[in-house]
Amino acid sequence: MSESTLTAKGQTTVPASVREALGAAPGTRLVWHVAPDGSILVRAKTKSILDLAGTLTPPAGRHVPVEEMNAWRR
Repeated sequence: MSESTLTAKGQTTVPASVREALGAAPGTRLVWHVAPDGSILVRAKTKSILDLAGTLTPPAGRHVPVEEMNAWRR
């Protein structure tokens, strides 16, 4: 188990073993989640939504125009 200390400014250093396991480099954003029971989950935001571009293929058959997709807005 790794450990770090919180400074008076609210800063801490992520231990090297944790950075290595996450593949985190300088500039990596961390997302913090506090559960109702007080436990904390920290995730390294290492991927962008743009990394998903091209991973899905459109289904064969009927194509739906944007106007039809937004019909609920009318």
